[in-house]
Amino acid sequence: MGLSCVDHINIVVSDLAVSVHFYVELLGFKETRRALLTGDWIESIVGLKGVEAEVVFVQPPGGGPRIELIWYKAPSGEHVAACSLPNTQGLRHIAFQVEDIMGEYERLREAGVVFLGPPVAVPGDVIRHDDGQKRLCYFRDPDGVVLELAEYAGAH
Repeated sequence: MGLSCVDHINIVVSDLAVSVHFYVELLGFKETRRALLTGDWIESIVGLKGVEAEVVFVQPPGGGPRIELIWYKAPSGEHVAACSLPNTQGLRHIAFQVEDIMGEYERLREAGVVFLGPPVAVPGDVIRHDDGQKRLCYFRDPDGVVLELAEYAGAH
């Protein structure tokens, strides 16, 4: 038995409408479901009392794990600035594979998305990937979550 795949990735957001717009309209994800989370069952799962949260699941256009965008109305959380830095311990970024990294980079920059830098090729003597040479760049979602665009020379 054991683990079979990644089911979903949870991102706690400060403004659900802004985050849904970002992931659906800018990144091209598809909204698959919404729910209001409240009651003993969710409080037991997350270990918090008085939980009232809204959640929207979005699915990447090419398949893969869903992203669970969750906004806690209560109890409210806080933004920890260090979590937006690429070197902070813990889960730090989610990578999305693209076929045209420069095209996506320019399109998203024009839409106001903040990038940490332009796309860069990973030197072949550092890491070799089966899909070809990797080019990547980091950017941020509306809450500062670090995301990555990744392109492989042999992927298309």
